[in-house]
Amino acid sequence: MKKLSVWLLTTLAAAALVGCAADKGPAEKALGSAEAAFNAVHDQAMKYAPQQLGAVEEQLQGVKDSYAKGDYKAVVAAAPGLAAAISSLKDAATAKQAELEAALAKAKDDWGPMSTELPKMVDAIESRVDILSKSHHLPKGVTKDSLAAAKSGLDGMKSTWGEATSAAGSGDFTTAVSKAQAVKGQATKIMQSLGMTSG
Repeated sequence: MKKLSVWLLTTLAAAALVGCAADKGPAEKALGSAEAAFNAVHDQAMKYAPQQLGAVEEQLQGVKDSYAKGDYKAVVAAAPGLAAAISSLKDAATAKQAELEAALAKAKDDWGPMSTELPKMVDAIESRVDILSKSHHLPKGVTKDSLAAAKSGLDGMKSTWGEATSAAGSGDFTTAVSKAQAVKGQATKIMQSLGMTSG
């Protein structure tokens, strides 16, 4: 009886090993495909969908752990979900990249007119501030305080404009336009406070 149970256990263990070996090939193939797909999208996802990348990375690590433990059935079972997650990650990264590239192209187009228009506004304000600073009588609606505010605002605008042109020079038109818009908003307010008309 004892011999029979030992033989039975040995047979069952051998059958289990054969079952495991049968699952190993598909598991190895599934894991290899998943790793290749993940590596192909990794850099793009790191740049455009980093949060989603972390979640998929964890999912892949879980499948790798199952494989390392010899749980090939779990690897094969998890493979379709992992493949779908990697595909979704690629779609998200591609969509975000397209969105940012479109925004950059628009910013680049917007920068052209701004780079011509804003220096003229700043020069006009500077000229007006110089004239009013030398004048003994300020025009109606312009106070000493508004003139002083315009002077300090002018320095701020020049500084921000310098940052905008520097950003544009390095190809970061999104930042350049954002800073240029800030300059334009400030310039418009100062021109109004000094009785100038902004076109």
